[in-house]
Amino acid sequence: MRRACVPGAYAPGDTVAHRLDPRAKLVLLLVATVAAFAAGAPWGLALAAAGLVVALVASRTSPATVLLGLRPAAVILGVSVLSNALVLTGGPGFSLEGLARSAAVVCRIALVVGFALSFSSTTRPPAIADALASLMGPLRRLGVPVGALAMSSSIALRFIPLAVEEVDRIRCAQRARGARLDEGGLLARLRGWGQVLVPLVASLLRRADELASAMVDRCYTGEQTALLGPLAGRDRAALALGALWAAATVVL
Repeated sequence: MRRACVPGAYAPGDTVAHRLDPRAKLVLLLVATVAAFAAGAPWGLALAAAGLVVALVASRTSPATVLLGLRPAAVILGVSVLSNALVLTGGPGFSLEGLARSAAVVCRIALVVGFALSFSSTTRPPAIADALASLMGPLRRLGVPVGALAMSSSIALRFIPLAVEEVDRIRCAQRARGARLDEGGLLARLRGWGQVLVPLVASLLRRADELASAMVDRCYTGEQTALLGPLAGRDRAALALGALWAAATVVL
């Protein structure tokens, strides 16, 4: 059986992005997200897009992966573009200003998706949990369960590819039994996909129960020890360059 392709799943490698500290990459992702939405059009967005190109090259992420990550929201993005471009009040018509505004929003969303995929494809889920626990460490003084939040994030990230693989496995099994998931009308297809969703929910609940039992058997208390040392020179340099790039996108 073929292995399901999950956009943004961790891909082992030895790129510049792989060698960066996960804390630095997480901060850069937050900075890039803010810069993508705060950048002015068109020059600010152009500089933000140049930053995405650098991130894709540094992580060796294909632009096709970004398009694949946008595919689930393609219908919603398309409807939003049309709804902003069409003018229904007064005389119906077509607004170039609305089209430009909605296209800029779609570009911002695509930029954020690209940055997120570059981050997730070069960072292991346990490393993301360690980075979250380290960055949110000061919140422990306020009673925030930092360790539990970080572990929950790590488990959620790990379950995403597992869920995709489980859907692919169940779909292939149902097709082998004669199920026609992509034939017929809308109601027929929904009933057919019910043969996939019901076993999927049961399988995910079983995995969650097994995981909870394993954590209880190992006396998990919600806290974890992050084995992250001080940031290296390249990490500090990457943070400084990222801050300068974000400031330039906002200024432009």
